[in-house]
Amino acid sequence: MIARYRKSVEPVYTDGRDIDREVGSLMGEAAQQLSSGSSDPHIAEIARRWTQLPEPRAGDPTYYDRALLQESVWTWAIPTYYFIGGLSGASMALGAALELRRDPSVDELIQRCHLIGFIGTTVSGVLLIYDLGRPWRFLAMLRVFRPTSPMNMGAWVLSITGGTAAAAVVLRRAPGFIRRIGETLGIISGISGLALATYTGVLIANTAVPLWQAGRKVLPLLFGASAVASVGSVLDLLCENDEQRHITAIYGNVGRLGELAASYAFERQVSVVPAVGRPLKRGLPGVMWRAASLLTASSVAVSVFSRQRTRTSQLTAGALGALGSFLMRFAVEHAGNASARDPRASFHQQRAGLGAAEVTGKTPRVP
Repeated sequence: MIARYRKSVEPVYTDGRDIDREVGSLMGEAAQQLSSGSSDPHIAEIARRWTQLPEPRAGDPTYYDRALLQESVWTWAIPTYYFIGGLSGASMALGAALELRRDPSVDELIQRCHLIGFIGTTVSGVLLIYDLGRPWRFLAMLRVFRPTSPMNMGAWVLSITGGTAAAAVVLRRAPGFIRRIGETLGIISGISGLALATYTGVLIANTAVPLWQAGRKVLPLLFGASAVASVGSVLDLLCENDEQRHITAIYGNVGRLGELAASYAFERQVSVVPAVGRPLKRGLPGVMWRAASLLTASSVAVSVFSRQRTRTSQLTAGALGALGSFLMRFAVEHAGNASARDPRASFHQQRAGLGAAEVTGKTPRVP
């Protein structure tokens, strides 16, 4: 219990939830959760006191210059999960495609793809549990199967991809029929890996955050292309065999070019309403967004236009591409939060008719 209004005549003693046990009882999943009563930086920002009454701008009214939405409370673990989860999914997809070739010369690369997928999905699970706080909260998401919930589908996709990837790593080393089972599971993990590489884009697009909502048609493609670019870059760092280097270079460059094209399309789409797309052009999110595109473009240039495909140029292209893909996820995350904090982004988006355009069929009024 903590005491509020200590200097008053009747201080209030509370557990942080302010529920009178005499007239109500706590029930349900969250009933046993305890609150410290402290205000973390996120809550403190939302609950800050007004020192003066804000004055609305003429012709551009808001709700007292207060944000309409709350920004996400996700920590660094979530954008890192975007990157590692996408890397794992795209790696398993490449392994499944190579599995269908039935070419013994790429067997080492297939095994490496499965190993990256297994390690990546394991790390992804750890990151999600870290963000959730307790392991059973992740398991609780698997109690139901709800196709309409991107978060629920993501938990299932991660579990299926991780399980089949682990089995493929072990069983493909065995001879005969057991190896065939491992190969089949590797193909299954590749199919689910495609969903793992893109569902995070669907997840954040399925929100009311103006920037993410405005770019909902491109975000899954952007995350998917970035996932392909990231695994191509990581394999550039690991593979030294000429045939493997040829495959990873093609795979990675297709992903990098796709990421650049999707980034351009995403920025154009969210900038239809200038207030919504502003975070991609200003402040820390804007710097990260531009830096990510520059790193990815540099990776393509080094990989394609190097006079000699030396090990040094391969490592340089891989490092630049991986860093660009990683930074892009953080840029999207920070830009979305900046968009949620902007009092005008949501208002401008709604007044342009974009929020209900697909439902009503009316032509948006772009400011």
